[in-house]
Amino acid sequence: MNSLQQKYASHKALHFTESVIREMSRVAAKHNAINLAQGFPDFPAPQDIKEAAVKAIMKDHNQYAITWGAKALREAIAFKYQRDYQITLEPEQQITVCCGSTEGMISSLLATVNPGDEVIVFEPFYENYGPDVILCGATPKYVQLQPPEFSFDPDELKAAFSDKTRAIIINTPNNPTGKVFNKAELQLIADLCIKHDALAITDEIYEHIIYDAAKHIPLYSLPGMAQRTITINSISKTFSVTGWRIGFVIASPEITQSIRKVHDFLTVGAAAPLQDAAAYALRLGADYYEHLADFYGQRRDYMLKELKQAGFACLQPGGAYYIMADNQQMGWDNDVEFAKHLAVNIGVAVVPGSSFYREGAKDKHRFVRFCFCKEFTTLEAAVERLKKL
Repeated sequence: MNSLQQKYASHKALHFTESVIREMSRVAAKHNAINLAQGFPDFPAPQDIKEAAVKAIMKDHNQYAITWGAKALREAIAFKYQRDYQITLEPEQQITVCCGSTEGMISSLLATVNPGDEVIVFEPFYENYGPDVILCGATPKYVQLQPPEFSFDPDELKAAFSDKTRAIIINTPNNPTGKVFNKAELQLIADLCIKHDALAITDEIYEHIIYDAAKHIPLYSLPGMAQRTITINSISKTFSVTGWRIGFVIASPEITQSIRKVHDFLTVGAAAPLQDAAAYALRLGADYYEHLADFYGQRRDYMLKELKQAGFACLQPGGAYYIMADNQQMGWDNDVEFAKHLAVNIGVAVVPGSSFYREGAKDKHRFVRFCFCKEFTTLEAAVERLKKL
């Protein structure tokens, strides 16, 4: 950063960098590398969902929707949560539609977290969480997820809670590790939230991308948590429409009031015709989700096998569509330099794992992240290039 940039940057903005994930997509484009960095599919979204969006546009659903979301979409979200998890929601008071889960997270934090508060974040973490907490004037406190299972030490988690703890962020299934938090882990988190009167903010956008009989359990559904859990979700990953930016937040009526105020002044509202298409998508049957898990499960198994044959030590994900691979097994101690080598010299772009860790953290430079939400032909082409290693 030059002196002029530093002069006009806020103190908050000086505490974090631009997205490394999206930077690696630019590196991939520059060097004509296969992009296994950023988590977006390279195959078409389902035809009927696209047709629902076109139909809404042609019906002139092109003006502002209600700020906190079209009624049909909020009702579809409530329908889905009742069907899938037996969670009863009031669409008029508990659901806010946002411009993707990214906006849902920052709106939720800005609505509930004050300067001087502390927010617990599991590490490695999706790269937005730390900057989001800093933008609120709060302090992130990190709890390690330990490989290979990416489980946490209960005593470390208990020690992270204090009188300053305002909230804890839980991402399950987890990006970047693929960890699916189990019932015992979620119950401990719930117990600590209740004990310390803290909020739980859950990012659940990979809820239907799970493997090996893993089960997604919404923290909201545990006893005593409905009044203190903020659930953030999106249609981006489930329906392969990451560019639509349709997310939503579920919370108690009291918390929702605050989130809706922040959301209103951040973005006004999400794209109206795409909300109609999202309402259609969320009412699809269970067979869609079964196919989705199988679709990604085949790709996970293929990439695990091929990466191991290429010499990587890989950690098997229980959910989401990423694989953390140990670059130290390949003779590289610096994940950033290894990621650049892969993109420039091998022709495959990945994300250096250090972007998911704070400065000085254990394992910060140990991993690179591969994304497998791609056509099989794309993955096969990447595997062929990796043979040059």
